[in-house]
Amino acid sequence: MSAATMVPLRFMVGARTLTTVRRRLVRVPLTLAEARAGGRPTLPALPVDAQGYLATSLPEAQSAALLGNGMLGLVRQRYTRFYLDLSLGFDAWFAGLSANTRQGLKRKAKRLGGEVRCYRTPAEMALFHPLARALSARTYQERLLGAGLPDDLADLQRLAAADAVRAWLLLLEGRPVAYLCCPAMGDTLVYAHVGHDPQFAALSPGAVLQLAALRDLFAEARFAWFDFTEGEGQHKRQMASGGVACVDLLLLRCTLANRALIAALAGFDRGMALAKRAVQRLGAEGVARRFRRG
Repeated sequence: MSAATMVPLRFMVGARTLTTVRRRLVRVPLTLAEARAGGRPTLPALPVDAQGYLATSLPEAQSAALLGNGMLGLVRQRYTRFYLDLSLGFDAWFAGLSANTRQGLKRKAKRLGGEVRCYRTPAEMALFHPLARALSARTYQERLLGAGLPDDLADLQRLAAADAVRAWLLLLEGRPVAYLCCPAMGDTLVYAHVGHDPQFAALSPGAVLQLAALRDLFAEARFAWFDFTEGEGQHKRQMASGGVACVDLLLLRCTLANRALIAALAGFDRGMALAKRAVQRLGAEGVARRFRRG
């Protein structure tokens, strides 16, 4: 039986959390390999103290099969889980990008400059972690999403000892301005922890570092896949070689409190979808992005 944990169900506008309701749920996260296979996951037995399940990266075609069975269901988000096939080789992959994307990445890298350092061993992680951790504290990923680089250096070094992590820093005049830290799951490297100094956002340090990191990974030929994980973003769409249509599915026990919660989440999500379409029609994406990130 899988253990249940307290999971925050957020009412969010972009990266801003307006309010949060918590439920004890069993998480069912699908790996990239499972999402690409497209099969229906088997839900574990639900502990007595659990209110339901949260299945993430569920292939969209399988969502209907998990609904029902006396549970209240809600699709919290739909997205493409993007990935990159690292067997393509850097030159073939880069040539497959749109001309605008190629030119934009070259222009950003030339304008920004800087030094990129790669870290992979336990000793190197001891150098990487304090620099990246200090940078992470200034990023919107940590301030607004609580998704910064973890404090646990020992865990990072344990992964490094097993050759199961890669990390990078982009430095300008010796100052870290972007970081990327990717643990591995088998032959797949996972886009887990990322951020950049907001002071340098106009120079696109994250995109420059991502390109340099992918160049390293293609040259190393250690991993087969780069997993951009849940959620979408322009850089993921631009750099991926493929993707799987996925959903995050919330399943709750049928109680009055959970019915009210499902209704509130569904109404809020519909309102946000309408607002997003209105912003797109008005061409105000830039203003909305600044509001969402603070």
